Amino acid sequence: MKNLLLPLFLVTCVGLAPTAVLAQSAAKSASVAKVTPSPSRTDIRSTANQMAAGINAAEVALEPIELAIAQQVHTGVLRCELGASVTLTNDPQSPGYFNVHGKNFRYRMFPVATSTGAIRLEDRQAGAVWLQLSNKSMLMNQKAGQRMADECMSPAQLTVAQAMKDKPARGLLD
Repeated sequence: MKNLLLPLFLVTCVGLAPTAVLAQSAAKSASVAKVTPSPSRTDIRSTANQMAAGINAAEVALEPIELAIAQQVHTGVLRCELGASVTLTNDPQSPGYFNVHGKNFRYRMFPVATSTGAIRLEDRQAGAVWLQLSNKSMLMNQKAGQRMADECMSPAQLTVAQAMKDKPARGLLD
């Protein structure tokens, strides 16, 4: 019987050996994990604030051409068709940026150069575009594929629109 117990004991020890090794390595890795400190919440917040400040600084910096376009934007309350209105105000903290709001929408827009000479403001994140022509302005939502406000006019645009009605441009065949 003694001869039978010894081989059984050895087989059991050999079978459990890998488990013991794994347990020891897991204990070592757990102790190593405790040694390396994780960043504190203060460090994480500080890093996040620094990254946000860098993004804001990059966002705020507009090219000279974009700043020139911003000087041409009509601001104030612009009356639109169907009794709607859109309010455009300069962003006091970021030259060249505009706050555009009306019923059920609010955007922060910046100027974009165009090849046609039309004034274009965009809020790329929201997909909103403000187009300003000499006689009217419109707000479009590119994501939804719809006009949100049309025939919006400042006093200067109203004067141009009235002049276009009073004295229309000559047609090509006239």
